[in-house]
Amino acid sequence: MNKKIIIKSAQEAIKNEISGIKKLSTIIDDNFSKIIVKLSKVKGKIIFTGIGKSAHIAQKISSTMSSTGTPSQFYHSTEMSHGDLGAISKNDLIIILSNSGNSVELNSIIEFCNKNNISTIGISSNKNSNLIKSSQMSLIIPSANEACSIGLAPTTSTSMMLVLGDAICVSLMKIKKFTVKNYREIHPGGSLGESLLQVKKIMHSGGKIPQINENDSMKNAILEITRKSFGHVIVTNKSSKIVGIITDGDLRRAVNKNLLDKKVSLIMNRNPFVIKEDLLCTEALSLMNIKKISCLFVENKMKPIGIVHIHDCLNLFRD
Repeated sequence: MNKKIIIKSAQEAIKNEISGIKKLSTIIDDNFSKIIVKLSKVKGKIIFTGIGKSAHIAQKISSTMSSTGTPSQFYHSTEMSHGDLGAISKNDLIIILSNSGNSVELNSIIEFCNKNNISTIGISSNKNSNLIKSSQMSLIIPSANEACSIGLAPTTSTSMMLVLGDAICVSLMKIKKFTVKNYREIHPGGSLGESLLQVKKIMHSGGKIPQINENDSMKNAILEITRKSFGHVIVTNKSSKIVGIITDGDLRRAVNKNLLDKKVSLIMNRNPFVIKEDLLCTEALSLMNIKKISCLFVENKMKPIGIVHIHDCLNLFRD
């Protein structure tokens, strides 16, 4: 096949799907808002189900919802008709996805939910379908051309369902005030978990912190920097509060000025940049790159509790 035909067909598929997705904004209205409020108040799980391609989309949306703070579970519609209906409790809500809305496998689920007064939300492209007519609440996917070359295979319609699912999950995050801290608690593993790690998990603390008193001499500062090998030393007062910082560059300049016998308070930077222990390691790394420094001191009530080196952060993302 001519490569121009291949490129053109791919570009047309993308354009068709983008066109369909843009139509979704027309259903983001008061009805959508009511559904989000309803979902935010569910005391049990939000259960997703579907058949065929819709089942794959339902499973992905369910996974996204669970990872963003709303307990969710996916069950294939066929399996639900063969025993998995027993997993549904009175406090749950069922979201059923079906492009046609008339798949026979859905009938037993709809009947079970209505009989047991379990809340249902139908998502379909067919507003006259049994699913939409039988659901307590519904979202109608706007009509759009499928992106496939024969116009039959679920392509645009499934993309629209997926994007609508993301919109639901994002809206739920907003209304439930889901934070980075919440996200980090349920994503402890893998590279994502590492990127959400806080500075307190990797910082050097206790006797490893390079620290001297403001009345110490430059010579003591050199010895402390040499012992701790960070190229920096934090300066504190008699109350152990941070009052300044000295770098090895500051010390080199002091040597040239014959200031080694003087107090460190003479050359220290009196406005040191310090961070909190709950700062993300990725944020600490970004700060060090922006400020062109290799270390950051960690404080609590202006007392030094740790130090993190740029290599500590970089090592998190190395294989």
